[in-house]
Formats: sequence, structure tokens, C-alpha cells
Amino acid sequence: MRLVLVLASLATPVTAWEFTPGLPCVLNHVEDGIAVELTHDPTQPLFTITLTRPTPWPEAEIFALSFQGGSDLTITTNRHELSDAGRSLTVTDRGFGNVLNGLILNDTATALIGGAAVPFSLTGADGPTRAFADCAVDPAV
Repeated sequence: MRLVLVLASLATPVTAWEFTPGLPCVLNHVEDGIAVELTHDPTQPLFTITLTRPTPWPEAEIFALSFQGGSDLTITTNRHELSDAGRSLTVTDRGFGNVLNGLILNDTATALIGGAAVPFSLTGADGPTRAFADCAVDPAV
């Protein structure tokens, strides 16, 4: 019976937001249909967000990340890249203030690209995102 419970827990996606300090600092979240990973290398400074799903993202010129539930905000960019046979979408930038605020101040986010809309929960993102933001302070400032 214990083996069944262990195997069942391995098949269930992690739903918590998790912060891992280091170089780079990492913030991640996995739920059914999408994995979200943010990284920050404070020595650069350089931030990334990678959204990975089981099927390829559509190719499109504009990617948007829309936050809902308290402080609604939509961020758009044309500087996204697809990798891993199109299943991973990554945006890299030198600042992520709007993204971090969106994660802290809202309940859900939706990745939007080429007609695809993939929502994910921000429940529990507040504390780990604040820790990630604190880790992201450039020591040279």
C-alpha cells in the first residue's frame, strides 16, 4: 500500500511555488499543463522566465503574460525564444519588476501567444517571489 501512495505522489505535479537561493536564484512552480521557472543571476544582472508545457507553443511575434486578481497587468514582448522542440518559451531581460509585482499581487496569470492561452495559479507565490526579489538585489548597488 505504501508503494502505491509513493508512486501516486510522484505522478501528481507539485503545485507549490518554490524559491531556491544560489547563483542563479530560482523560483519555480509546476501544475497540470505548465511548468514556470524564473532565474536571476545577480552578477549580470539577468532574469529569465521559462514556461514549459507538454505540447509546442505556437510561433508568434508577440508573447504576453497577463496577471489577474488584484493588480491586473499585461506585459508583452517580442523578445521571446522557443526551445525544446517548441515546448519551452523563454524571455530574458535585465529587469523583471513588473513580472515580480504581477506574481506577488495577483491570483492567476495567463501566458498568451498565437491564440494559445495557458493559465496558471499564483496561489502561494507571494512569499517565494518576495524571497526571489530579495535575492535578486544587485550587490554592486
